[in-house]
Amino acid sequence: MLPLPGSPSSSWAMFRARLNAVFAGADVRVCTAFWLFGLVNNVLYVIILSAALDLVGPDVPKAIVLLADIVPSFVIKLCAPYFIHLVPYSFRILLFAAISSWGMLLIALAPPYTDGGTITAKMAGVVLASLSSGVGELSFLGLTHYYGPFSQAAWGSGTGAAGLIGAGYYSITTTSIGLSVKTTLLASSFLPLVMVMGFFLVLPRGPLRKTGSPQHRNENLDHEEEYGDILDREDRGLLANPEEWSTTSIRSSNPAMKSTTWQTRFVHDLRRSRGLIYPYILPLMLVYFAEYLINQSVAPTLLFPLDKTPFTEYRSFYPTYATIYQLGVFISRSSLPFIRIPYLYTMGALQCLNLLLLILQALYTIFPNIYIVFVLIFWVGVLGGLVYVNTYANVSDDVPEEEREFALGAVSVSDSAGIMLSGLVGVVGGVEEGLCAWQVGRGKDWCRRL
Repeated sequence: MLPLPGSPSSSWAMFRARLNAVFAGADVRVCTAFWLFGLVNNVLYVIILSAALDLVGPDVPKAIVLLADIVPSFVIKLCAPYFIHLVPYSFRILLFAAISSWGMLLIALAPPYTDGGTITAKMAGVVLASLSSGVGELSFLGLTHYYGPFSQAAWGSGTGAAGLIGAGYYSITTTSIGLSVKTTLLASSFLPLVMVMGFFLVLPRGPLRKTGSPQHRNENLDHEEEYGDILDREDRGLLANPEEWSTTSIRSSNPAMKSTTWQTRFVHDLRRSRGLIYPYILPLMLVYFAEYLINQSVAPTLLFPLDKTPFTEYRSFYPTYATIYQLGVFISRSSLPFIRIPYLYTMGALQCLNLLLLILQALYTIFPNIYIVFVLIFWVGVLGGLVYVNTYANVSDDVPEEEREFALGAVSVSDSAGIMLSGLVGVVGGVEEGLCAWQVGRGKDWCRRL
């Protein structure tokens, strides 16, 4: 984008012209609304994880909070695409905003563990917030179908900003300003109202009205599809070519055609979702698995002697890694208007390579200083963000229009599946504990000083 010094095009006027060309056709209201949707829908997840220690205390594994924060989201993303089209978007927004706020209020108002309170009510609140976040993500991604590529780019940027803003909000309010955990969480319970205002006051409603409601389109599809065609296509294999999806919406001219049952519709939707597995769901799940295994289990063991780092205590390593990672995620999730990288499996392989290199670093210190590790952690965030936004951009490009809304929602299960799998591997496999024990056995007890 930036002109090269000394080149004929090296003028800011030319740069501004190119920048304007990139954003030609972008609607400020649409971009603002979807950026806010991405920010608020994801920021509560980040705040909850940032508050994990304060929520459950030092004696309860923090993976409990992670699993409570991700498993409900995974389940709802797995199931909701098959029935969520029956619920109007306006009602969905109100519903999951209410559930999010309710969940955060439960977390905030439950007695803290220091006063003898149990974690049951807090975990119930985490589950509610997770359910809302899951159905919110698949709904907003489906909604981008009506508002074009800039809505998708704005959503991705908002989700990337959620990591930086969420972690920074919790740290500043509880540490710098000195607010209590309860007050901080109570204040965050009002954030879902931003989504409601964004939908009803900022987002132009014209595209939704112009294309018709999801229910109406699906009723038409049900009356126009042939049952035999669906069952015939079901036998074509687990991973059908996405180019064949358009045949599931073939309009028959047979006047004797009957309306299909809900069972037939469900079979059809299962068939459509299976066609998404190989090209989109698997690469995104792979990237998130490697990414979150690094974040949860490997990063806490990437330590150096303090005199060779900019830190004065070992507990500073992990928050710094997290901030650098979130910066990479934000930059890459905001890159969609400028760069498209369709090679999802290649980026997945690179993320797995990052995982291998950082495990080797924890075991053998293959990199001599922490600044190389900083670069690698930043690269982990960049790759994760790139795969996220490019996966959904590829879906929008590749999937026929009549299938696109369903596909965008169905693919959203990928990141939750990858995070959940990495959490289970980290906990059951004892990855962090194993790496720490290896280091202690070789005279590097830094991981015990956190």
